[in-house]
Order: sequence, then C-alpha cells, then structure tokens
Amino acid sequence: MAVALKTSGTFCNTLQQSLHPTRDQFLYGYSHSNTKECKSKNTKRPVPLRVKATSAKAELDFSDPSWKQKFQKDWDERFNLPHINDIYDLKPRTTTFSLNKKRTPTHDESSTPMDMWNGYVNNDDRALMKVINYSSPTSAGAECIDPDCSWVEQWVHRAGPRKDIYYEPVEVKAAIVTCGGLCPGLNDVIRQVVFTLETYGVKNIVGIPFGYRGFFEKGLKEMPLSRRIVENINLAGGSFLGVSRGGAKTSEIVDSIQARRIDMLFVLGGNGTHAGANAIHDECRKRKLKVSVVAVPKTIDNDIPLMDKTFGFDTAVEEAQRAVNSAYIEARSAYHGIGLVKLMGRSSGFIAMHASLSSGQVDVCLIPEVPFTLDGEYGVLQHLEHLLKTKGFCVVCVAEAAGQELLQNSGATDASGNLILSDIGVHMQQKIKMHFKGIGVHADVKYIDPTYMVRACRANASDAILCTVLGQNAVHAAFAGFSGITSCICNNHYVYLPITEVITAPKRVNPNSRMLHRCLTSTGQPDFH
Repeated sequence: MAVALKTSGTFCNTLQQSLHPTRDQFLYGYSHSNTKECKSKNTKRPVPLRVKATSAKAELDFSDPSWKQKFQKDWDERFNLPHINDIYDLKPRTTTFSLNKKRTPTHDESSTPMDMWNGYVNNDDRALMKVINYSSPTSAGAECIDPDCSWVEQWVHRAGPRKDIYYEPVEVKAAIVTCGGLCPGLNDVIRQVVFTLETYGVKNIVGIPFGYRGFFEKGLKEMPLSRRIVENINLAGGSFLGVSRGGAKTSEIVDSIQARRIDMLFVLGGNGTHAGANAIHDECRKRKLKVSVVAVPKTIDNDIPLMDKTFGFDTAVEEAQRAVNSAYIEARSAYHGIGLVKLMGRSSGFIAMHASLSSGQVDVCLIPEVPFTLDGEYGVLQHLEHLLKTKGFCVVCVAEAAGQELLQNSGATDASGNLILSDIGVHMQQKIKMHFKGIGVHADVKYIDPTYMVRACRANASDAILCTVLGQNAVHAAFAGFSGITSCICNNHYVYLPITEVITAPKRVNPNSRMLHRCLTSTGQPDFH
C-alpha cells in the first residue's frame, strides 16, 4: 500500500527438557538431539529501558459552572486513541476479516453472494468506564471527581474488528514479544494473536525470543509462527517465546524493528512492559514509521489501573488459595498451629485479598495498602495469641509488599528497575516464633511460600477466555490503525485504552472498597494499629 507522510504534522540459559525441538532451535540455537554447552564470556549488559509517564489531567475549578464540560473535553483528549493516520494520509480498505461464509440464497441460485455478517464494531462505539452513581464521597469505595460526587460520564473506545483496515494483510510482518516475569495465559494470547492474524490473511508472523532482549542480543533469532506451530501451546504454562526483564535503549529496539521491517508489534507484559511499549510507539512516531504497537496487559498482581483485571490474575488466585488451604490443614492438624503464607504482590494486595476470600480459612490478611504493626496491644502478634486461645490454630496470609516499613530496605532494583523487596514472610515467621517462645507458649509455625508456583501454571478457564478475547482484540486494533494502546476489559466490556493512561501509577486496593470490607468480614480481624 502506498503511503504519504503528513507534512504537518548469545543468551545462555540452563536448559530444561522440552517437547518442542523447533522452538528450542530458535530460542536456544540447538535441538535436544544435538545438545552443546553454551558459554559466553563477553556478554554486554544493556541499558535498562525505563520510562515514566505522567497523567495529563486538567486542574479543575469546581466553582466554575462549566467544569463538567472541561473535564469531559480533557477526558476525550486523553482517551483518544493514537492512530497511524495522525502521521500518514492513508485511505482505508475493506477488512479481510469476516467469519461469515459468503453464500447464495437457496431461492435464487443466480443471485450474487450474500455477506450480511454484522460482527463489526463502529469507530464511534464507546463503553462507560464506571456505572455507579455515588450519593456521597463517604459511600464505600467512592471514587469522586468533585466534592459533591457528581455523576460524570467517562467513555472509552470499544474494542473489536472494524469494517475498514489500514494494512494490506499479505504485506504485513507481525511480531509478538512477551516481557517481564511469567504469567498464566501468555501462551493463550500468543496463540490467539497468531490465529487472528492468519484469519486476516497475514502470512509473515514471528516471535521475538526472551522479551525485549530478543531485539538486540546476538544469537537470538526471531521465530516463525503459524497456526500449526502454536495450536497446542496453551496446554502448558510459561511462555512459548521466553521472557526476560529489562531491555536495550528504545532507539536500539526501534532500529531492530526497522531492520526487520516489522509492521505490527504485539507486546505482552505488565506496567514496565507497557511503559516500554509506549516508548517504542513514541520513537516509531518520531521516525514516522508505519508501525502499530499494541499491548496486552499481563500481570498476576492485577495492578494496572483502569481495567477490571489483567490476564493471569484469576489463575494465580486459584493457585494461591491452594497454598492457603494447605496452610489451613497444616495449622489445624498441629497443636497451636499457625499457618503462614506469603503471596506475590509487589505493590498491591489483590492476590492476597482474593485468595483469602476464596479459601474462607484465613484469620489474618495483610496487604501493603493497609498499615499494620506486629508488636503491642493492638498488633498482629497479640491477635495471634487470642486466636490460639480461642480456636487453637490460625492462618495468616501476607502479600510480599506488606509491612515493608517494618524492614530494612537495601534500595536495590531488578533488571526492570523494580525495587527488590525485603522478605516479609521470613521476617514474620521469625517474629512469631520469637514472640511465642518469649511468652512461654508453644506455637508450631508452618511457613509456605508458593511464589513462583502461582505464575508458572497453565491458565484456568476464566483466564483462557480473557486471553482469547484480549489477543483477538489486539490484532483488530492493529489492523484498525491504532498504536500506543492496550487491549483490556473495563466494566465488563472489552475496550482499548491509550497506554499513557495505564502507566501513570500502579493500581492498588482501595482500603475503603467493598471487596476489602468483604475480606475483613470473612477473616474477622481487627485493625492492627
């Protein structure tokens, strides 16, 4: 398709046995039938890709009678989706995506084929971000814009296939990359992206191995993908393409995208990965490249703002509550048993809260959003004493980021720039043992840390469905010409959001939310401060 610019505008790893020799050949440079030792002496350490975005929310004067109109205008500007027509003058073509087989009416064999499929989404379709009209800022979980908690409509773009597309499928080269840590459902999304691309007619689909590292690390080759190759990858956990944290400079990644002649890049990851995807999108625009960068939100922590949930969260909660139930059995089976479970949650307590709710056996749930003390009359340890006296055992669930203010922090960061947290689980285990030993009361502490188990498993049914739709919608977004956006679910509707709006800050549990109230009702715990 001819386009016109607008004038105005050698990674080595400990290898585990695999059932897919083709995958190993591309990811590791060998197949298990011919294993060779891999050594690298002079591996360059890349400069981490770090991006910080800030919200463009307007300062509102609520005494101004027109503040709602100003808010709406600001909202519409912020949530307007970046499009390749912002830098190109392109004429769309009719989509190649249709699930309706063209046929002739049975009553008139001489008629032209019919295609009455009504499965397309209009570009003007919107979905409401919020639907609750709070009567007062004191309502449980109220998120108000003005002091009076006025109702303000907040519309976002509905996701799905459009009638018009801005790429010729036979000319498209599409790439998929999975970044950050492992997460249930990565393979499901990869699979659906490939399936949907092929439905449009794309023949050239590749996977970038080991996250952003695959764009610059020598010896890592892109992996050809097709329906035949990926059709069964959803039956296993992990990432078919491999993952890694950090990455090269944005300019180096875009250099690689240009050299590979990639037209569509699908990025699967969490907060940091989304920030990286947005930086890649910005650099592509700066260079006036016709490249659509579309993200799919992945994190078991469920800490990306504005969306109902991210894929992998439901599965992680299901696996986490198994650990909680094991702690319950251990605690109840021991004399003065205390089951202690530490669950993931770098900046939020969603996994700990939901796992505690789903198990129904947790007596104390500790999350980073709600401060607590261990010692003293109103501390956690005093409550554990009470539980042992009244019921004989107890179960404690703690998120990894909880209670960090009680611990020494090294200030070290990982390859993605995330702060490395001190181990609250081990700290609590030691404090509990010391406390009960100090007061001469027997306590049998059973500590369980299922950290990596909750993210390495296969997606459950709920996540598999979410991954399927998010992956399909990501491809629809790219063909519709959008870039710098993420495919997600808001208010039970599948929508597109600009990446800039979801990387401003991590989503956290609202201490006044109804869900946390439900959790505290279930545990029966008091305030620990």
